[in-house]
Amino acid sequence: MAACHSVNPGGWERVLAGVLASFAGRFGRVEPRRTAAAFVTGLLSDIEVKTCWQLAEQAGHARPDAMQRLLFRAVWDAEAVRDDLRQVIVGRFGAPEAVLVGYAGRDGHTLIDRRVYLPVSWTEDRGRCQAAGVPDEIGFATKSELAAEMITAAVDAGVPVAWAAADEAYGNSSVFRNRLRGQRLGYVLAVSRSHLVPLDGGKVKARADRIAAELPASAWQRRSAGAGSKGPRYYDWAWLDQVTTDADPDDGGRHSLLIRRNTSTGELAFYRCWTPQPATLAQLVRVAGIRWTVEEAFQAAKSQVGLDQHQVRRWDSWHRFTILALAALAVLAICAADTAGKADDDPGRTGLIKLTVNEVRRLINAFIIRPISDLAHRLRWSQFRRRHQARARRSHYTRRLNPGFQP
Repeated sequence: MAACHSVNPGGWERVLAGVLASFAGRFGRVEPRRTAAAFVTGLLSDIEVKTCWQLAEQAGHARPDAMQRLLFRAVWDAEAVRDDLRQVIVGRFGAPEAVLVGYAGRDGHTLIDRRVYLPVSWTEDRGRCQAAGVPDEIGFATKSELAAEMITAAVDAGVPVAWAAADEAYGNSSVFRNRLRGQRLGYVLAVSRSHLVPLDGGKVKARADRIAAELPASAWQRRSAGAGSKGPRYYDWAWLDQVTTDADPDDGGRHSLLIRRNTSTGELAFYRCWTPQPATLAQLVRVAGIRWTVEEAFQAAKSQVGLDQHQVRRWDSWHRFTILALAALAVLAICAADTAGKADDDPGRTGLIKLTVNEVRRLINAFIIRPISDLAHRLRWSQFRRRHQARARRSHYTRRLNPGFQP
């Protein structure tokens, strides 16, 4: 048990209870409040697929009705829960490094908001939207517009934000960049190699890759974008701090182009940057390297708490499932951060590395979440599934044997 000095099951139970308590008041009745707690706990469990059926069986329920009701008919505000959860995350991971739909602090990161993207084929079909419970006021919005809305909501809610970072799907959008500057929020946004960069007071525009091709060898500096699992992530960087804006020339701040070159392959990446106050190359490189935290959190949300396993088809149900998944992810992130100081960060030694969210979930399942071993309960669920599948099979056969059926 020598390794247990970094494991604190009692503290982790308090973290889970604290996250659940932060939004418990959003449920007017005790039944959905308890179901939500069981839902989040189930998302943290080691069951392979995290649908309402599996979560109900894990929670000891006789049927999936309560879990399904929580996502569909129960009265509660998923956006209010999001606000409560965001306050918990900001309170724990203050001193921000970057924010998009993720929030990164010095000792941890997780997701704080989400939006569902509806393509034009959906928003122009109001009957389809109505069937899925999409509110009438929801129209088409690009992914960059949705991201800007989430950032604005976070800033308006008082989240301490220092920088925004995003991939080129957002960086290429002048509307997105304008929205960030309107918030006086510095950014390091990836753009495509064909992105046109305004130069010479906006009189000319040049492709980002053409600019890189004409740089002298002296323009490049080798710097680390942060620590990775295999050591510092070194790249060569070039910084053009005389780039102008392609929007309002009086927006203030400083525009620049940051170029990253892989030291092994020579592959290039490009970033449009803006800061309300002068910034250093070291600051911009650090922010560019922070973007991986959002991608890491997104992957953890899928692999650890079933973010992509919802199997729901309605607007409210999707928003409710995803915010409960983010609550489960927040528990893992906070528990991992709370034990980070007890690990050995010196890569030259062979002590314990920091606990990852993956490892925290394994340990939570070992110490806190107790799987139901009641054989009768498991057999009842087996019978329930098979009975449901038999009804579905009969329905499909009846439909296909109908003379009017057209495959």
